[in-house]
Amino acid sequence: MTVAIFNDANVQSLGVNIFSGAASGVLGAAAGSPFFLVKTRLQSFSPFLPVGTQHGYKNTADGLGQIGRNEGIKGLYRGVGAAMVRTGFGSSVQLPTYFFAKRRLVRHLGMGEGPALHLASSAASGVVVCCVMHPPDTIMSRMYNQTGNLYSGVMDCVLKTIRTEGVLAIYKGFFAHLARILPHTILTLTLAEQTNKFMRQVED
Repeated sequence: MTVAIFNDANVQSLGVNIFSGAASGVLGAAAGSPFFLVKTRLQSFSPFLPVGTQHGYKNTADGLGQIGRNEGIKGLYRGVGAAMVRTGFGSSVQLPTYFFAKRRLVRHLGMGEGPALHLASSAASGVVVCCVMHPPDTIMSRMYNQTGNLYSGVMDCVLKTIRTEGVLAIYKGFFAHLARILPHTILTLTLAEQTNKFMRQVED
């Protein structure tokens, strides 16, 4: 895309990074939503300490089959809007905040190119991603595991959650989410940098 717009593949454009990240996140979330739905329901099921709506699926294939038979295609894509917003938000800020943090650390702290810079920049990116992604993540989980048709859509779920539990309800489980996404973001971006460095050395 940078080649088409700037005629230079090495240009770092904030707008292009945000758009590309959001587009890939939205498309990925739409494609994977039925599997994320089944995963959420399988994780929530417990014959001993049931929490929320219980779905006794044997495995992923059984879950997809039961949802398809009982709820139809629409049931398989229950909560897809929230999933697309969630992943679109997270993907749209991950790379821009990484490169932003990287430039600031180089400029203001004098850090040089290397693992320490990559770790610090990716950690900053992971925190921002979690802050942006968590509210739609909460909404998505509630829509996936709702009883019947408690929520008519994303905004209905947001409003009912805030109205009954307060604004901070959409940030329930934030630190658990951060503990999951921070290592993931750090490893992904740091390994990507090291892989790019290795490939440049091979090409040279």
